[in-house]
Amino acid sequence: MQYNQYTNVNAFHTDVSNLLMRHEAQNVIPLGNIIIGVEGKDKEGWRDPANWYMATVSDETGIKLVAIMTPPHNITLYATDNQNNPEALRCLCNNMAQNNISTPGVMAEKSLAELFAQLYATSYKVTMAQRIYELTEVNPQIPTAPLRLATERDLAFVPYWDAGFFSSTVDGQAKPIEISENLEQYRYHIRTGRLYIMEDKGIPVTMAKISRDLENVCVIGYVYTPPYFRKKGYATACVAAVSQIGLDRGFKKCVLYTDLANPTSNSIYQKIGYKPICDSVMIGFE
Repeated sequence: MQYNQYTNVNAFHTDVSNLLMRHEAQNVIPLGNIIIGVEGKDKEGWRDPANWYMATVSDETGIKLVAIMTPPHNITLYATDNQNNPEALRCLCNNMAQNNISTPGVMAEKSLAELFAQLYATSYKVTMAQRIYELTEVNPQIPTAPLRLATERDLAFVPYWDAGFFSSTVDGQAKPIEISENLEQYRYHIRTGRLYIMEDKGIPVTMAKISRDLENVCVIGYVYTPPYFRKKGYATACVAAVSQIGLDRGFKKCVLYTDLANPTSNSIYQKIGYKPICDSVMIGFE
């Protein structure tokens, strides 16, 4: 097996993009990150490719494994055509160890992530079981609602909704709610013009975001409804409307990730028209 580590995101893009595009909806995260790096327009936080880890493992027939990590986030992996190759994974793990490259966790298609964890770490645990969905047409029976782009005035509540979004439970334990004193991390969502707010009688009730654009696919995420507005159909209407915006822009598909521990959201998305394509898992290393 041949291991190749990249320092140039453009070279990495040239070598792996066509492979990742074979399962574009599944690979929205690595593909989206590579596009960010190649464009070079946004280098806030983790988005600077100078700090990334990018690698491939190949044999005589071509690339068998693609890896990218944008610290402090987990490494993401793709096995070519979803054919797991243990020898390629061992090669990757060995070279990461030799080069003192560590990762807090892995996110990938379920079987691939589990195999990597077994080879990479002596202690690990699943932090989130996910399902990836794609949509080509919004169910016309789902009522949508008017949306507006988030503005500076929404900073009165967006930090609290952000905290609620990221305080979802893991292993039955609620994460502590943390609100940063630095408004810039919340302004980022507004400045990019991707965050949508749904109101009912002038009161904000739900938000959702088109988080990234690929060649044929846009990604829907950052969906949150405060507890006191739930079970009223707001999230369903908001996600349906945002998904339609994505399709109206010319994307062939909308893609989103769900937490399998949340049956409500999985049910909502399927009613809208989303269909499961594969299971993904996040695994943390202790």
